[in-house]
Amino acid sequence: MLIAIPDLLSGDEVARVRALIDGAEWVDGNVTSGAQSALAKKNEQLPEGTPAHREAGAAILDALSRSPLFVAAALPLKVFPPLFNRYAGGQQFGTHVDNAVRIQRGSDFRIRSDLSMTVFLEDPAAYDGGELTIEGQFGAQTVKLPAGDAILYPSSSLHRVEPVTRGRRVASFFWIQSMVRDDGARRILFEMDGAVQRLVGQLGNDDRSVIELTGVYHNLLRKWADA
Repeated sequence: MLIAIPDLLSGDEVARVRALIDGAEWVDGNVTSGAQSALAKKNEQLPEGTPAHREAGAAILDALSRSPLFVAAALPLKVFPPLFNRYAGGQQFGTHVDNAVRIQRGSDFRIRSDLSMTVFLEDPAAYDGGELTIEGQFGAQTVKLPAGDAILYPSSSLHRVEPVTRGRRVASFFWIQSMVRDDGARRILFEMDGAVQRLVGQLGNDDRSVIELTGVYHNLLRKWADA
């Protein structure tokens, strides 16, 4: 399930994050790569643990906590501290799959990567290429969103970042461990939640059918959640 999240960050928030990270020192992106990814990955990354990384990451996490769409789609249990990368001059990240378990450097924090997320931080008109291509059941889907928008997708999918041939692509990326491990179960819950919210708009919170369907949603979540 691919879910686009428009306006996760406002224009002012994008500007604040960019002000933090643009002036910082960047390093080779392979500092967080596994053996397979290192063969395909050519980009730069903001080092973990620096003041710019911590403050910019906190801004992303704060935005996630305010997004009902993110919460409904991801049902997050743990979120890996956001990382930041950039591509220019033909850099790319070839087809790969994300590691099943991600461990934060220098800590015992680890998550099972159920979902991956990219938050775009550059105007798409400012660079050519750099599309995020995600392979799924119905073929490859190409994603290039406005600055501040995000895309949520299964970490188990094959995906790549196409070469950037003009300008610079800047983004945040990270992983989520969901309360509901199974992607199909998350889809059912997400679609049911959307239907319930539409019914609330038509019938109100106190309608008997709305109450019963809300109960079904929570009973399914209770059945499937690991939390």
